Amino acid sequence: MDYPINLDDGLIHNPAPRCPCMLLLDTSSSMAGSPITELNRGVRRFIEQVQSDEVAASSVELGVITFGAEVELQSKLTTVEDIEGVSELQAYGMTPMGEAVNLAISELESRKAEYQRNGVSYYQPWVVMMTDGGPNDEWYGAAQRLRNLAEQKKMVVLCIGIGDDAEMQILQQFSELPPKKLNGLKFSEFFAWLSQSMQRVSASTPGDKINLPSTGTWDSIDI
Repeated sequence: MDYPINLDDGLIHNPAPRCPCMLLLDTSSSMAGSPITELNRGVRRFIEQVQSDEVAASSVELGVITFGAEVELQSKLTTVEDIEGVSELQAYGMTPMGEAVNLAISELESRKAEYQRNGVSYYQPWVVMMTDGGPNDEWYGAAQRLRNLAEQKKMVVLCIGIGDDAEMQILQQFSELPPKKLNGLKFSEFFAWLSQSMQRVSASTPGDKINLPSTGTWDSIDI
């Protein structure tokens, strides 16, 4: 059978429902030293733990966008079982958070369109944004776009504030869910929680409500 050229071979050969997860990671200069080291370690742990779950590994798609000296798509959305390694993140520059959010929305909407063209079901995309400060670009419009998508149940948006200088009131503008403050440099613990959440999502049916591992901030999410 001949397929139209816009069909994705990966989606054809692996028709499992997809759970896209886009990480938006602050790599500004204030993250230099221990924070960026622990962030790199946490991302690697997340990938390893999702890969250890056969169902999650074939369902969860991970993308990474960093915002520092510039906004970079470090990794396009890729099924976790196909991820062989991640580039080491470096800390430098400012915090163009609004631009990063707009890029994330664009990438996720494009991927959702690919699922639809290929007849593959999917869960609400997750956007996980982690920052130790506040944006230094035009962020408000991007925040409203993302929050509106979250309120319409088209995306799950989790915002994580790192350290005492994180602008929690600004982060609240990006999501209907309250932002969570990361105590200390507990990146590995957070990414362990995220991997457990992804495993629960991938074992459920799109549209269900799932109970997440407790954080005291988020307990259940419609997917």
